[in-house]
Amino acid sequence: MEPDIFYPDFSLEGRKALVTGGSRGIGRALALGLAHAGAAVAVTGRKEETLSAVAQEIETIGKTAIIRRIDVTDLESIRSGIQESARLLRGLDILVNNAGYEQVCDSLEVSVETWDAIVNTNLRGAFFCAQAAARIMSGSGGGDIVNVCSLTSSIGFPTAVPYTSSKSGLLGMTRALAAEWGHSGIRVNAIAPGYVHTAMTDIFFQNESWAKGIKARIPLGRFGQVHDLIGATIFLCSDAANYVTGQMITIDGGFLASI
Repeated sequence: MEPDIFYPDFSLEGRKALVTGGSRGIGRALALGLAHAGAAVAVTGRKEETLSAVAQEIETIGKTAIIRRIDVTDLESIRSGIQESARLLRGLDILVNNAGYEQVCDSLEVSVETWDAIVNTNLRGAFFCAQAAARIMSGSGGGDIVNVCSLTSSIGFPTAVPYTSSKSGLLGMTRALAAEWGHSGIRVNAIAPGYVHTAMTDIFFQNESWAKGIKARIPLGRFGQVHDLIGATIFLCSDAANYVTGQMITIDGGFLASI
């Protein structure tokens, strides 16, 4: 007799999610995407006025949204912000570690201040957000953590050594936490956006010769948009991915596959 087949459920109805860096760009798109899939969402970041606009967008589709100020470079801000968000949402099932910072610079000119600003945001902050969330999730049967990695998690880019180091470390952290927290029902995965046009990356796209050269190397023939990242994130947070942990889904139009 063949075993029963359980068909995948991509709904996030009833889930409680928190997105860091949720006021704009990728974070805003993922917060809205999780809400459309059914989740109540805590939209977090450093500027409450921009967070409020995203929360209002979520509320217009009939979903619950709260805002909390969280500075991911400040440990107390992380812990208090995540605890308070979980209290207001009455639980926490999903964390999306999206807050990030990038600055390009010749490696011989990188200062301690630049290194710390990038690594403390992208790696240190992501770890302590995951830790704070896991302390809540482990007491309620588990949850899902999705880290926003990068193409630089897999390959090196000149003039982006601190950023590349932080995002490579984030992939390693994803795998290590997946191995450690699986027994608690916490799945830890990542998405890796390719060349996606956002406010943070706009400076690169203003260089027309660079943009033309990169676009020519993308098999799907276009740059990514923030909405391209929503589907994979919903999948990783849903019951459809119940047996998926420690993985990174690259969303780059085929760029890495073609180099």
